[in-house]
Amino acid sequence: MSMGNFFSGLAMSGAWGCFDEFNRILLDVLSVVAGQVQAILEAIKKGGEKNYCVLNDKDIEVYNTTGLFITMNPGYAGRSELPDNLANQFRPVAMMVPDFQTICKISLMSEGFHQNEVLAKKVFTIYELMKNQLSKQSHYDFAMRSIKSVLNTSGRIKSQQPNLDEHTIIIKAVRDMNLPKFTADDVTLFDAMFQDLFPENEEPEVNTDELQMAIEDCLIKANMQLNENLVVKCMQLYESKVTRHGNMLVGLT
Repeated sequence: MSMGNFFSGLAMSGAWGCFDEFNRILLDVLSVVAGQVQAILEAIKKGGEKNYCVLNDKDIEVYNTTGLFITMNPGYAGRSELPDNLANQFRPVAMMVPDFQTICKISLMSEGFHQNEVLAKKVFTIYELMKNQLSKQSHYDFAMRSIKSVLNTSGRIKSQQPNLDEHTIIIKAVRDMNLPKFTADDVTLFDAMFQDLFPENEEPEVNTDELQMAIEDCLIKANMQLNENLVVKCMQLYESKVTRHGNMLVGLT
């Protein structure tokens, strides 16, 4: 019913609709959707500016400008394959792998970075290294979404501290967005990568003395040991809360 209402609205206004992650819909629902899509497409094929079809037991006007598009990731766990009678109503278009380095360069340029080409290459390289050399963990993500969040964070730091060295800004953004989620072994590898890529630059000093003292006071009041790693993790959690709109704790303690 819900999908029929969507399609009715598009058909009656001659609009285009793009349905993302289409194969997450249940298989029995997709079978019904196939009939709805077919009815709209057959009405359009009749030619003429306006035709009619039946959706949800109602006669619907169909404008010939109506367009239906779907996107999906085939092969994911928990996703259905499209039934044949639905799949053959859409023309497949394959997506190519994006050029990460060019996307980085354009994003940094739009954020006001002057050394955008050099920095884009470094961001791209560090992500390639992380993808290939760090351990495989289910919560690691070194794809476009992660890179984009680093670039957005870099832009925010740049606008807050315009006089800060651009290499230093990138170092801070990449470390803030990735370091908290690494396992202990991967932190050592990550630091080594940074020294190779940014040999003359150091991470900017951030004054977190007040926060550290407050965390230590709380631990003492709660009769807990002042474990250095726990304090660091608390501070990283704070940094994560500042730089992200949502946080999730996963994996072993």
